[in-house]
Amino acid sequence: QVQLVESGGGLVQRGGSLRLSCIAPGSIFSRNVMGWDRQAPGKQRESVARINPFDGTTYADSLKGRFTISRDNAWNTVYLQMNNLEAEDTGIYYCTTGPNWSKVDTWGQGIQVTVSS
Repeated sequence: QVQLVESGGGLVQRGGSLRLSCIAPGSIFSRNVMGWDRQAPGKQRESVARINPFDGTTYADSLKGRFTISRDNAWNTVYLQMNNLEAEDTGIYYCTTGPNWSKVDTWGQGIQVTVSS
């Protein structure tokens, strides 16, 4: 069972920033696409961003320019830098991993992000 450990969530004011972190096992991190999904209250889970082992990235169109995904191979960690946060960004954020861009086979336990207006 692959374990993804998220950290960095919390409460932030509208317009503020947060950085989420996710540590993965090295054997997974080095070969898989890593990413973040989120689920807002009352809505379906959606993909936020993905990054492959070669630092290729994809983003949800609505989040481009505000969110940045990155990875640190030395620490087996993927980050999500979130800037200019809006109330609509409130939700549970899940670290993800999978063999390619379109398939996720493991999610972390999730971490709460709350943006106050």
